[in-house]
Amino acid sequence: QVQLVESGGGLVQPGGSLRLSCEASGLAFSAYVMSWYRQAPGKERELVATITFAGTNTNYDDSVKGRFTISRDNRKNTVWLQMNSLEPVDTAVYYCNARRGSSHFWGQGTQVTVSS
Repeated sequence: QVQLVESGGGLVQPGGSLRLSCEASGLAFSAYVMSWYRQAPGKERELVATITFAGTNTNYDDSVKGRFTISRDNRKNTVWLQMNSLEPVDTAVYYCNARRGSSHFWGQGTQVTVSS
């Protein structure tokens, strides 16, 4: 079965950095558009960043442009989210998503908390 396993979350001070990882199994990874979403308490899940099949195109929510970078390695079935200059408003559970046509798969999420 398809599994997406996120890691790398934690507690970080404002201005700090974290790197999230999502390792996929059970799917043809290179055929999927990969994205990171996040959901803060009391808010809806929102799209943070997307990367296309070969990693040639990326898109970011305006709130993270210039601070976050999404990347992937299709040989390792892994997608990353490098998060720099973190702010308290970035506090959320971050989810990895794989999409191909109408098929969507989600990871279990990893908590990111930005606080002094």
